[in-house]
Amino acid sequence: MHVVILISVILLLVFGPQLWARHVLQRYSQHDEKIAGTGAELARHLLVRYGISDITVEETEAGDHYDPVSKTIRLSKQSYDAKSLTAIAIAAHETGHALQHHRGESLLAMRTRLVYLSQFAEKAGAAAMLAIPIVAGITRVPSVGLLMALIGLFSLGLSVIVHLVTLPVEIDASFNKALPVLLEGKYIEANQLAATRTILKACALTYVAGSLASLLNMWRWLAILRPLIRR
Repeated sequence: MHVVILISVILLLVFGPQLWARHVLQRYSQHDEKIAGTGAELARHLLVRYGISDITVEETEAGDHYDPVSKTIRLSKQSYDAKSLTAIAIAAHETGHALQHHRGESLLAMRTRLVYLSQFAEKAGAAAMLAIPIVAGITRVPSVGLLMALIGLFSLGLSVIVHLVTLPVEIDASFNKALPVLLEGKYIEANQLAATRTILKACALTYVAGSLASLLNMWRWLAILRPLIRR
């Protein structure tokens, strides 16, 4: 019984924020004629307003995000073409990341470096995890298996760090960048403020599930590898 409750709590913590965020974004995605422009139009307008000429806006099928390497704000079709509260809030949020980049803010720069390091480490870690039983079986040297395990755990730990660094970056893009921009520019009305806050919170919390999933994955591998580490 206790195990079932524990599993239920873990699943709720991992998937709850993501499901809630999806529900919120869908709830406020209805077309609204009172909104002056689409998400893409707002993003381009804000870039001009802040004098940012080297960042572009384009439609994507890979989900809303800002790419600091190509300096591109990428919006899904639902955000790019739509006149909805969700569309303009997401556009403002992603433009918030562009502002972070334009201003050279350290957390975004750190996250960008960590992402590329973690991508390399993830491939090395996955290979190490798969190779542990083979290498340990061939060499029959416990320390070799332990070394491979540590490489794998390092890659998982790096992924956790990336997610933890991402959270303040996302919160800053939502509440220190997007919300003040929307209010100061009067892109939203007073009666839309509460809903906009909720949408921006959802934008930030989509990464909570990723952080918790990374921690859970690391805990799972620690449990699997604990006998090997103790040898």
